[in-house]
Amino acid sequence: MSPTRLRLLAAAALACLLTGCMVGPKYSPPTPATTPSAPTYKEANKTPAQPPAESPSNTSEDPTLGGLGDWSVAQPQDAMLRGKWWEIYKDPDLNALEDQLNIDNQNIKQFFENFLAARAIVRESRSQLFPTVTTGPSLTRSRGAGGAGAGGVTSTTSGNTGATTVTPSSGGASTFVSLPIDATWEPDLWGKIRNTIRQSQYSAQISAADLENERLTEQTSLATFYFEIRGQDALQQILDATVAADKKSLDLTRAQYETGTTDRLAVVQAESTLESTQSSATNLGIARAQYEHAIATLIGKSPSEFSIPVKPLLTTPPPIPIGLPSQLLQRRPDIAAAERTMAAANAQIGIAYAAYYPNVTLSAGAGFESSAFSRLLNWSSRFWSVGGSLSETIFDAGLRRATINQFVATYNADLAAYRQTVLNACQQVEDALAQLRILTQQIQQQHQAVESTRQALTLEMNRYQTGLDPYIDVVIEQNALLAAQQAMAQIEIQRSVASVQLIEALGGGWDVSQLPTPQQVTEKPSKADTTIQH
Repeated sequence: MSPTRLRLLAAAALACLLTGCMVGPKYSPPTPATTPSAPTYKEANKTPAQPPAESPSNTSEDPTLGGLGDWSVAQPQDAMLRGKWWEIYKDPDLNALEDQLNIDNQNIKQFFENFLAARAIVRESRSQLFPTVTTGPSLTRSRGAGGAGAGGVTSTTSGNTGATTVTPSSGGASTFVSLPIDATWEPDLWGKIRNTIRQSQYSAQISAADLENERLTEQTSLATFYFEIRGQDALQQILDATVAADKKSLDLTRAQYETGTTDRLAVVQAESTLESTQSSATNLGIARAQYEHAIATLIGKSPSEFSIPVKPLLTTPPPIPIGLPSQLLQRRPDIAAAERTMAAANAQIGIAYAAYYPNVTLSAGAGFESSAFSRLLNWSSRFWSVGGSLSETIFDAGLRRATINQFVATYNADLAAYRQTVLNACQQVEDALAQLRILTQQIQQQHQAVESTRQALTLEMNRYQTGLDPYIDVVIEQNALLAAQQAMAQIEIQRSVASVQLIEALGGGWDVSQLPTPQQVTEKPSKADTTIQH
């Protein structure tokens, strides 16, 4: 055979070693057609009842009546939230808190570092594609026994090359110097290493999606606590106004008692009503303090160094674009993580299949060795070796087949988990839409209840002042009005929280295009990547 043909055959063999083939099943991501989801949201097609025409959307008489207006989803239906979703509430204080959370939240930092660790694992896996080169310089100084005579010998073995040097010894000292370089390489003939790299890349993408899911969770928790605090401030305003009204009633009752137009029982009842309302107003401070402390923890501050000014504010949540159920596949980071988990499990099956094929290891060694430093780098002191080995499992009692069955079952379990994640996401959107729709109707009804109770209190106070009814009837109506106002504020809080829950269910302003690609997670992070988290 001619030298040219030999070189061509050698080149072809080397190309086969470099490229190899991929064993195992090919991965196909789920499509909307194969994912359990409805064409539209059922709750989005139900319109809340319109508020009565004679009912004002706000009233100066009751400081607690805020967002009475109708709530509906945004149009068009295929619109999406973008970027800083909390800015739709147009609250500067909330915007500032959310921006600080994205920088200083410790849970987000933890997930970010986990993502960097996952990216490092990708590079670890990729390093297996290349040869491993090592060196082990050695220096041996030895002296033979004096009684060995001319027949005595000194033997020295190089740990890297395996070469043994035998030097005659007559009791004098000898020196041996070695400078070896060894290389080993296992060609990826069956795609085991490439599947390992893919699994690591998919795992890094899972970590990236988990980071975004944690970020969204922390952001929505902050918004929820913020609206809870504003609700507590509104409840405090209700009770403060009620305390002021009860004080006026007590002053009036005392004046009537002093003029003899009422009895001592009416005064005691008025005092009891005032004291009970004051007690309830004091108790509100517990919940507000706890929400304030929770926000401080979210933004990475000590609760002792953080406070939020009082600002009673209950308004109608802004319209939120919900899109279609099929779009959740692209908008929810937890769904993206579940899909990437399936991809990683599929790559693991390919790794298991590669165990059926032989492993080829190529090795080479070269260097210099001499009994004197001055001759170490002489051409005559060189040595080299080239070799290869092949290993194949002949009998493993079904280990490889069982391993494949294990990873196939894992993939099927991940598929079921993915579908369940999609179903849970759709449920959460439907739940939030139902809450917003029903709470909007309830607010309209509760507004009428507050107005009716206020009228009843006015009429009862007139009857008491004219001597027709005892003061206990006034107390009953006062308590009824306070309960109605508190219920109104609580429903307003629930509606604001439900709007945040809807945004969270929709994935916030995130979409799958923001998920880093396999190539991006393979690249070495820049200094900016390791210090900036958003």
